[in-house]
Amino acid sequence: MTLAKHLGIALAAAVVIWVLSVRLDAYRDYQIAEVAAYVVAVAGLTVLIGLSGQISIGNGAFMAVGAYAAALLLLHLGWPIELVFVASAIVAAAAGAIVGVAAARLRGPYLAGATLMLAVALPSVADKFQSLFGGDQGLALNVTTPGFLGPTFPPTRWLAWLAAAFALITLVLLANLTRSRVGRNWRALRDDEVAAALAGLNVARLQVLAFVISSACAGLGGALLAMWEASATPGEFTLTLSIGLLIAAVIGGLGSLLGAVWGSLVFVLVQGYLTNLAASHGLSSGASASVPVAAFGVVLIVVMLAFPAGIQGGIRRLLGPAAPAAAAPFNLLRRHAPASEHQEEGTT
Repeated sequence: MTLAKHLGIALAAAVVIWVLSVRLDAYRDYQIAEVAAYVVAVAGLTVLIGLSGQISIGNGAFMAVGAYAAALLLLHLGWPIELVFVASAIVAAAAGAIVGVAAARLRGPYLAGATLMLAVALPSVADKFQSLFGGDQGLALNVTTPGFLGPTFPPTRWLAWLAAAFALITLVLLANLTRSRVGRNWRALRDDEVAAALAGLNVARLQVLAFVISSACAGLGGALLAMWEASATPGEFTLTLSIGLLIAAVIGGLGSLLGAVWGSLVFVLVQGYLTNLAASHGLSSGASASVPVAAFGVVLIVVMLAFPAGIQGGIRRLLGPAAPAAAAPFNLLRRHAPASEHQEEGTT
């Protein structure tokens, strides 16, 4: 019954996206494709943090893995684009498994610091192996419109449809996974790791699995973003992107897949608007690129003060139990604070 419900919601969303892509112009098609790419990545991150309780600031690095995997597969093997996206998710999942095994030994800020180092270091690999990854120029990734759509079919609309289709499929799979036994085990792990271990749950395996799922989503999101950009370059997957993904997950509502949609919409629309606004006022490209980052910080503060559980938490407060719940990020951070901090609080 749950699967049928999720498929029905996805089908309704697909109809809405189809109507929007037909009625709106090519620029909006680009935005739909961009939002879809970020929805996939943010959804994986919100599952990792909101359900399993692991804090990661390195999902931009796994997006880079997926983007370069897609570009290399298209350039050297010429696979169909649908198969390329699946393979990119698998490659990123393998990378996430390697990092997840090491991350399972870390907690809270130590895990965040380790993933932060990954986000900083990985883009430089393209410079070290320029013959393979293309250096600063990156690798081209060209997606052609299928012939059955006709020669006059807008390529931007095909990009929007393709990205939206993979985003909806990912959301349906994650929605069913979070409602399964695995999802319940993740929640138990998030709420009390010691109690979960005493109850017989394999804590390390659950943590690695969450990292693998999140990395696969990030890899698929990176491949979709590379398709949207028509290239995979290290400049697109910097630390700023990783921080932006985390902010989008928190703003939308951790642990809520609908929150990932809200956060991605805010991330794309606000970023595009502020970048254009800064450029129109004569700011340099570097300065105009930093304006959205500062604005996201302000938006994050405002949302957290008004709705501690993010936008989806605010919607749930307004609509009641009918809306899906989201976890409060400050509670997650408090749970993973070092033991000394809790001891100090207990003595005051």
